[in-house]
Amino acid sequence: MRIFLAGLRKLIKRPASVVSVGLLVGLLGLIIIASSTVGQNTQDPEDGIAARALVTFPGANDFVLSFLFGLGGLVSVIYGAAVAGSEWSWGTLKNAVARGESRTRYMLATFVSIAVMLAVGLTIAFVLGVGLALLGATIAGVSTAGLTDADALARLPAMAGRGWFTIVEQASLGFAIATLARSQLAGIGAGIAFYFGETFATIFLPDIIKYMPFAAARTAVDTGGGGFGGGGGGGGGDPSALSADTALLLVAVWLVGALLVAVLYTERAEITG
Repeated sequence: MRIFLAGLRKLIKRPASVVSVGLLVGLLGLIIIASSTVGQNTQDPEDGIAARALVTFPGANDFVLSFLFGLGGLVSVIYGAAVAGSEWSWGTLKNAVARGESRTRYMLATFVSIAVMLAVGLTIAFVLGVGLALLGATIAGVSTAGLTDADALARLPAMAGRGWFTIVEQASLGFAIATLARSQLAGIGAGIAFYFGETFATIFLPDIIKYMPFAAARTAVDTGGGGFGGGGGGGGGDPSALSADTALLLVAVWLVGALLVAVLYTERAEITG
């Protein structure tokens, strides 16, 4: 608990924590304001309907979550890599080990603090995102009556929990990669390359890539509820696609595997410098 609380205090003060949330909210705001402006001014009825759909509740909630769990996956990879890499490059892991801390306990406690920070960041981003959607609805002249839709609100906790779990899994990949590289920059670079490499490989190897960590994460949050999940393909019309629940199980396997790799490497690594 002591290591976990120390990790939280450390992460709260890091610029990366604020920048990550700010990036998500800023990009989401640009999309929402642009869509609401188009919805208000376009002369094409079909374009207007499509644009206003993004700021029409309760569907706007799904859109905000879809965006956060889509781009948030990449952000979480970078965040996990930045934190893990700094443990080596800044010498904090070395100092902890020198004090007699267990390497495994230290690494796991550090990652748990990352998971908590991701939950806090996603909550803040979602609240701000809904606020931006309300602003966009006002600009576009769309009713906000659906904001209090009981069915939609009842679905939110399960959807948010499911999405947070996939975000944590993707952060664990960046965490493990940066641990193996012992470097922030190398971990971030390799994590980004892995993310986009897997996405690109989907075109050529869809039957294999669907089991990979980022594809599984996208599918796990594509529950078919109003577009939530950003088109991950969790079922849809493709009989060969993974179900959302199967994908969620794969996410858990990748999460445990990534943490296991990071812990085993740290236990065997020679910590110098």
